[in-house]
Amino acid sequence: HVQLVESGGGSVQAGGSLRLSCAVSGYTIIGWPYCMGWYRQAPGKEREGVAALASPSDGRIAYADSVKGRFVISKDNQKNILYLLMDNLEPEDTAMYYCAADIEAWWLLALRPQTDFGWWGQGTQVTVS
Repeated sequence: HVQLVESGGGSVQAGGSLRLSCAVSGYTIIGWPYCMGWYRQAPGKEREGVAALASPSDGRIAYADSVKGRFVISKDNQKNILYLLMDNLEPEDTAMYYCAADIEAWWLLALRPQTDFGWWGQGTQVTVS
């Protein structure tokens, strides 16, 4: 049973930075699951993809246009922790941020919020004022 636990959210002023973490547990193979991503959902809005990272052997990375140049997704494959470094934060970045993972990469790299696929965390709140 795969579990994802996000952390690192908080309240920051516009222009500030945060680093989100997503710890993966419940598996035995280092580097698995193969693809992971970050999504966010603001009040009254649909969940949207932010960034995704395929397996090291694949190497593909995807970013939403709204975060390109400001956010960086990375993963420590030994510790199995996914990160999202967020710089130059804007009030529009305010949302609950979720971590997702799956063996199948297609929906994650397409940044599609397929909540009925893969595994999802409970979220961490980011507020930018």
